[in-house]
Amino acid sequence: MVAEQLEARGIIDPDLLNAFRTVPRHEFVAGDAAYGDHALPLDAGQTISQPYVVARMTAAARPPEGWEGANVLEVGTGSGYQAAILAHLGARVTTIERHNELAEQARARLGNAVTVIVGDGTHGWAEDGPYRSILVTAGSPSVPQPLLDQLDRSGGRLVMPVGDRRHQFLTLVERTDDEYRTTELEPVVFVPLIGRYGLTEE
Repeated sequence: MVAEQLEARGIIDPDLLNAFRTVPRHEFVAGDAAYGDHALPLDAGQTISQPYVVARMTAAARPPEGWEGANVLEVGTGSGYQAAILAHLGARVTTIERHNELAEQARARLGNAVTVIVGDGTHGWAEDGPYRSILVTAGSPSVPQPLLDQLDRSGGRLVMPVGDRRHQFLTLVERTDDEYRTTELEPVVFVPLIGRYGLTEE
């Protein structure tokens, strides 16, 4: 997986590659296809992204000073795999999941390494902000304003898919004071971001 799906596509950060070698993906998604180069279904109609997309998002969201001790918010816990990768890299991770059953499963897998919250992730989690990095694992036509507000003002980075339900771009937003610089990275398709500041219908 690491050689053929990540290194071959330009993922070169040795710490990130080591995290993918170390965190057992098969503990987060059942079946022989756990390490396949494609998304896989989870309970509640959700999905776990293919390994490359998880790596691409993580690489794009990396703070300039590195992950060690970085305060990170994830919106859309799913299986907990992305949060586990971030925690292995040394980040202090809070993750929000709107489906209670997925949140409970993720808590069981992650233990005390990650704080798992049930709620509407489009509100973010201001109690633990600001965040050096925010990763959103669901797509929306725009970035929810509460998440922008909770980004660290001195170079906070947010990565999420932006677009309609069928066509999205993985997008990086970098904050400096009250200015936001947006960069489109590559086309992706994620499940919709449901919530007050996302999409309101399933």
